Amino acid sequence: MKLSVVIVNYNVKHFLEQCLKSVITACEDISSEIFVVDNNSVDGSVAMVKDLFPSVHVIVNKENTGFSKANNQAIKRSTGEYVLLLNPDTIVPENCFSKLISFAESKPKLGACGVKMVDGQGTYLPESKRGLPTPEVAFYKMIGLNKLFPKSKKFGKYHLGFLNKDENHKVDILAGAFMLMRKKALDQVGLLDETFFMYGEDIDLSYRITKGGWENYYFAETSIIHYKGESTKKLSVNYVKVFYKAMVIFAEKHYSGQNKKLFTFLINSSIYTRAGVALISNSIKKLWMPALEAILIFSTLYFLKEYWEEHIKYIKSYPREMMTIHLPYYTAVWTVSIWSTGSYRHPFDLSKLLKGIGIGVLFILIIYGLLPNRLHFSRGIILFGTLSITAVLFGWRTVIHYIKFKSINLSNQVNTISLLVGSEKKWEEVNNILQSYDRNYQQIGFVNSSDRNHEKWLGDLDQLQEIIKIYEVDEVIFSTDTISTEDTITIMNELGPRINYYTIPAESSFVIGSHSKNDNGLYFGQQIELNLSKREFRTQKRLFDLSWALFSILLSPLFLLFSKSRNWTMNAMNVLLARKTWIGYASDAKNLPKLPKGVYNTASHLALNNSDFHENLDQLYARNYSVMSDLRVLLTK
Repeated sequence: MKLSVVIVNYNVKHFLEQCLKSVITACEDISSEIFVVDNNSVDGSVAMVKDLFPSVHVIVNKENTGFSKANNQAIKRSTGEYVLLLNPDTIVPENCFSKLISFAESKPKLGACGVKMVDGQGTYLPESKRGLPTPEVAFYKMIGLNKLFPKSKKFGKYHLGFLNKDENHKVDILAGAFMLMRKKALDQVGLLDETFFMYGEDIDLSYRITKGGWENYYFAETSIIHYKGESTKKLSVNYVKVFYKAMVIFAEKHYSGQNKKLFTFLINSSIYTRAGVALISNSIKKLWMPALEAILIFSTLYFLKEYWEEHIKYIKSYPREMMTIHLPYYTAVWTVSIWSTGSYRHPFDLSKLLKGIGIGVLFILIIYGLLPNRLHFSRGIILFGTLSITAVLFGWRTVIHYIKFKSINLSNQVNTISLLVGSEKKWEEVNNILQSYDRNYQQIGFVNSSDRNHEKWLGDLDQLQEIIKIYEVDEVIFSTDTISTEDTITIMNELGPRINYYTIPAESSFVIGSHSKNDNGLYFGQQIELNLSKREFRTQKRLFDLSWALFSILLSPLFLLFSKSRNWTMNAMNVLLARKTWIGYASDAKNLPKLPKGVYNTASHLALNNSDFHENLDQLYARNYSVMSDLRVLLTK
């Protein structure tokens, strides 16, 4: 056996499917075996592999054992002269393995080898080759000198930026996303260190291979697509913690004395620095628009108050409570209600904005009515404030829309012009997929060297760059049954990252891609949209639960008088603590968005007790959820 391919999978079913298709193609002329080690996925990965790829050896773990241990399980069972560790979110070209093995055969001292990796945009991933993370290298990386001077032999050692990425080189460290190893080298230096749960194990193994007298190589004559890239989660606090803790383990294992202390100090400093940056960056991304609009709302109300004092009430000023109580809670309620409707996720959906403002004014009037009479200053400001805020936010969002889409029409949001490199049949499949997602696309047609008589045929493959320029295309989808992975990577490199790229494997209904090395990999396919899968609807459900729970607690004496049930207060407390929801599913609902156990369920107001009916009812509930769905069940109980 020449080659053993080992893929560790955890809940990336659709990426794994595409990866396996490319691996099997690349192995056609090579004596090989393929292992998939599944770390307790819940997305149907195991069933998919067994169904679509019966020749693949599947190892199923009942828990997430981590990257190192899972790889070792397969390596111990492998029989290949070479072992390849491969991430599931990758695609390999058809001739990748044959080129790599030929290169390895020409280098008797080669212990491990990596390749040039590009992300879903065709952008080179610098983690394809790395230097040993000594205290000096770690320090330069921590303070950012490696980014300021990437090609410097002194400061750019972490990613070896001074080495030409298009040439072969001896290197210190390889990436575990694609790491070909000679089995003899592994037998000598040992398998992956299972102390590393995730991250760092590839650095440790690369270092041990060189310490054992073998050589690591970066091979530039073939490329792979690695959708997520090393920097996928660099703005995740959890990533920062796990990655840098792995570096501490590495230092404890391989360094001693002053180097060990210095390295550990630098790593711990990096943890807090990076975690702080991650928290600040994520907060800014999520909160900048709500915060800015809160300022706009407060400013609008303030100027309205000033106008009301002078021209309507003819008074010098309202009591100070207007500024310390009323305007702040008006602003807070409107901001929260606009956020709860999902308006900040869909800022150009006018209906969500109006809905948020409408819900907000109702809550404001309710709170206003509960305040003592001495704090009842003016309902007019609330009512005219509603109109003013609507106008201000509509104008503000129109400006943003114009900057982004070059149009003042909020309904005009088609900023993605897409084409397919593939067949007429595949184009029709992709069109159906896009329509099922209701995405803002204009799928203009397809490019290939046949099907010239079809009305949506745009031209031949060698005209692709010209077609993209003429039609101002934003997105290209490659069908692997029409164009090779190697040609796909070449085209991505030629066109550059200004265009978004996706691929759709042969005999697959899922389109896969990534918009940058800083994004998670993306996939989409034919599906039924479920409201309860969307954050804004889950937020609305939670707000309804809280409101009804508080309402129930306030009126619990009346409920006890007119109801035989004595559990109102207990149920309300469980809902407040998120242990329960007022309305849950009537069935097991394994394939639906998770909900806490319901005080009542979707079938509580019906007399039917049929499991199939309950499943259908839950599906409809999840798909069409609104607050009225819950209210309807509660009012009929």
